Amino acid sequence: MGSATKALSELGLTALHGADVQITGISVDSRQIKPGHLFAAMPGVKMHGAEFVPYALRMQAAAVLTDREGAEIAREALAGTDIALVVTEDPRQALAFAAALWFGAQPETMIAVTGTNGKTSVASFTRQIWQLLDFEAANIGTTGVEGAFSAPSAHTTPEPVTLHRLLADMAAAGVTHAAMEASSHGLAQRRLDGVRLAAAGFTNFTQDHLDYHATFDEYFAAKAGLFTRVLPEDGVAVLNIDDPRGVELSKYVTARGQRLIAIGHADWADLRLLGQRYDATGQDVRFSWEGRPFMTRLPLIGGFQAMNVLTAAALVIACGADPEAVFAVLPRLGTVRGRMQLAATRENGATVFVDYAHTPDAVETALKALRPHVMGRLVAIVGAGGDRDRTKRPLMGRAAAENADLVIVTDDNPRTEDPASIRAAVLDGAGPEATEIGDRAEAILRGVDALGPGDALLIAGKGHESGQIIGTDVYPFDDAEQASVAVAALDGKI
Repeated sequence: MGSATKALSELGLTALHGADVQITGISVDSRQIKPGHLFAAMPGVKMHGAEFVPYALRMQAAAVLTDREGAEIAREALAGTDIALVVTEDPRQALAFAAALWFGAQPETMIAVTGTNGKTSVASFTRQIWQLLDFEAANIGTTGVEGAFSAPSAHTTPEPVTLHRLLADMAAAGVTHAAMEASSHGLAQRRLDGVRLAAAGFTNFTQDHLDYHATFDEYFAAKAGLFTRVLPEDGVAVLNIDDPRGVELSKYVTARGQRLIAIGHADWADLRLLGQRYDATGQDVRFSWEGRPFMTRLPLIGGFQAMNVLTAAALVIACGADPEAVFAVLPRLGTVRGRMQLAATRENGATVFVDYAHTPDAVETALKALRPHVMGRLVAIVGAGGDRDRTKRPLMGRAAAENADLVIVTDDNPRTEDPASIRAAVLDGAGPEATEIGDRAEAILRGVDALGPGDALLIAGKGHESGQIIGTDVYPFDDAEQASVAVAALDGKI
């Protein structure tokens, strides 16, 4: 966990003016500054962190890291002081590397996975495979930190100081293997720079986060950074070549000299998916590794889970595990919380699933994946989040309507928007046959009530989340829990 002090130069930083001072810690939040800290004054969406330099000086910060704009904002406050000022073109990257050097320790073997959908599942499956092979492993992402080390996480990819403190704590606790989700936000903000990766994976690329990234190309460029910038040249790239963007990434990877493990249905895939057979409790999967065929049983619902599992398997192989040992443990994998999770089963055999699908593609994928496991009707509950990309709302409704037999439109996390207007946009896509029920608990109850023998309900959108954001407040709400309560009530168990 970092020594008591380190000089700026030991953190890879050079002061524009002021001495090569000894630092006692690093803070991004000015409220957490202690005497002797390096204050990282980052450019923000709403304001520049350099606005807080006067406060940082009062709290006895020893140095400030910022960009040219920040230096100009803080010029007056810094005038006449002997504080060390570090100015760099990319202060976020400088912060990430400084945090890595400050905290020092990381789990010995680390991988990261990016893509629009599937990151959480791949990170979890990678961790599960490692644990089944008797490694001390954990995964970091949307669901927090799980496995041999557990901790909550406010972001899919934590900011560098939090992340490197966490990695050092994990290493100190004996964690040797860690799988990380790499969000596009986290990559764009350089949060993973400084993480020593052995391998990196790419799942797929579809519409999401256009509230943050200006264009599709900017969104893709952020994800590509995992391979072109963060993964070292001796790292291994695991790419889904069924996705055209995976093929595009493979060109970057080979140009950098990184080893490529291609996965998918194509003839040239190293880990090739050959066939799947579905039933009510999972699927049988046939695949080949370097031309040799294998069969395995996955106790997982949804055809896309096979690609998630193969991605995880390839990442573990990329880190040095024996392929046959990896394939042998796949039948023991468990469902990831909130990802095609079987939440409840009615007495008539109807099933209720909870999934984090919150993009049009994810809703379509989840419903299409569920369909082969279901003998009866497919019911979908769908909504859309407030204060986020508005263009996807009607597309969410359409994805549900085109792939389910019955659609209920309800509230997701409306946040500060009018819930009725969000539902109206989703209903525009879902069409006149869809039912509108604003209250999410009532929507789940009505959805469960509609289930006959052999039917299935998919509750999409919130997955593992344990709260619903209405206005600026978070109210306790868990889709899986609500589904269990609804089933118990309707089947006369309570």
